[in-house]
Amino acid sequence: MRYNLLLCFLFSVFFTQAQNISETEVRVTDLISGSLLKPEKQTDTLVIIIAGSGPTDRNGNQQMMNNNSLKKLAQQLTKNGFASFRYDKRLFALMRQNALIEEQLRFDDFVNDAVAVTKHFKNQGYNHIILLGHSQGALIAKLAALQTSVDKVISVAGAGQSIDNLIIDQLKAQAPGLFENARQAFSDLKEKGKAESYSPGLSSLFRPSVQPFMKSWVKYNPAETIASLELPILLVSGSKDLQIPSEETEYLKKAQPNAQLAMIENMNHVLTIIEGDDIENGKSYNESARPISSELIEVITSFIRTN
Repeated sequence: MRYNLLLCFLFSVFFTQAQNISETEVRVTDLISGSLLKPEKQTDTLVIIIAGSGPTDRNGNQQMMNNNSLKKLAQQLTKNGFASFRYDKRLFALMRQNALIEEQLRFDDFVNDAVAVTKHFKNQGYNHIILLGHSQGALIAKLAALQTSVDKVISVAGAGQSIDNLIIDQLKAQAPGLFENARQAFSDLKEKGKAESYSPGLSSLFRPSVQPFMKSWVKYNPAETIASLELPILLVSGSKDLQIPSEETEYLKKAQPNAQLAMIENMNHVLTIIEGDDIENGKSYNESARPISSELIEVITSFIRTN
């Protein structure tokens, strides 16, 4: 392991009186801190929630994007009797510590973090561990499940294609003037090790400091990864997800026919129900008062209990 597991540090414990849920701050490594929620009745089943891309905190939030989607997910699962642990992404922790060296970041770091968290809680007596990944976290969960023993994997809004093909598809639909340039840049990155000729509009993807990370990410094909897993898998997609369309989940189902598939009508990428248009959908990313989908909780709860 890249990181030596540290002792669990208890910084604070408090109880939500209505549901008798305890919340404990847990530090797994110097870069992994999160919130452990435990129900009133003791359980050895733990759901580890892995956030999506970017500097995302344990609650599913980023700067200027405060929806608390993963916090609500954890709370609802714990109300249903499962312990849950959600943690700040490495990128968030590095930025908070003013220690980010972008050139050194690799996708495998995120996978190693998930493995470290899993092993930590196994040592704490959790005998039944479920990895639940959201968006980018879904691929991280699948890869971690290949490296350490877990009971189940839940993929929520997870891509079925490699990140280069996903981005190219998104650009083709939303910025057609850029997608051919992106395709060539990704091809150069994979074949030559670097992309040099790319539009300024694609600098967030291909600036020199981020290319090592993109190169480490693009090598993974989620469909190939899920095909290698031999354990119960739940695939969840929302019909109003603007970032990961339902077709991506269908790629995963095709690659792993034994996986359970749940398509939730009107659920978007931040797990809330959208009855209106794309404007409402976009606003919901920064509306923390919105509840997450109750059907999502029902589907996940049923999967954990019956598989």
